[in-house]
Amino acid sequence: MNNKEIIASLAKRTGCKASKAQNMMNTLIAAMGDSFLEGDAIQINNLGSFEVKKKLERIITNPSTGQRMLVPPKLVLTFKPIPSLKDKIKKGEKQ
Repeated sequence: MNNKEIIASLAKRTGCKASKAQNMMNTLIAAMGDSFLEGDAIQINNLGSFEVKKKLERIITNPSTGQRMLVPPKLVLTFKPIPSLKDKIKKGEKQ
């Protein structure tokens, strides 16, 4: 499902125009982005949680040359679904 399909589905489910649904979606994404920049986690009921985690620096080895390199630390965005959603996906159930 791409962005246009999500917005069309949101507009259909809420009964509003696509332009208003797109505005709601953009506002939601902007608010989530601001929270992530501040380092806050976001938990959405019946879906899961998004969290910014820090990955530590590590040493990797290039398999072809054997050269060792240092990978600097970085921040990554992670998502952890709720267990019931995870089970539904494994079983292939529709909601």
